[in-house]
Amino acid sequence: MTKARLEGIIRPLTPEEKARHAQIREQVMQEFPPAEKTRKPLSSGIAADLRRVRKARGLTYEAVAKEAGLPNANMVKDVEYGQNTALPNLEAIAKALGLRLELVEV
Repeated sequence: MTKARLEGIIRPLTPEEKARHAQIREQVMQEFPPAEKTRKPLSSGIAADLRRVRKARGLTYEAVAKEAGLPNANMVKDVEYGQNTALPNLEAIAKALGLRLELVEV
């Protein structure tokens, strides 16, 4: 038995359908409002130190990511905001800024 290939039908929405979809979207937004994006950079620790050095050298997220060999600038931003703290990323960013991560006995 062969599988039948279904093809979609593309057509413009009618004004009534557009109005209905808008009403549904509005209702959903009232019931489930989007979460506020209030991320702030960390104020202490390694992430804050990396941010301070990056800004002091006048570097952008993009410049640091390129130098660190990271695929995109958001990875640098995520580290500074405490979202992505994978050790290889921290080490790559630190190296790109001319820094070295090391453990110090307290």
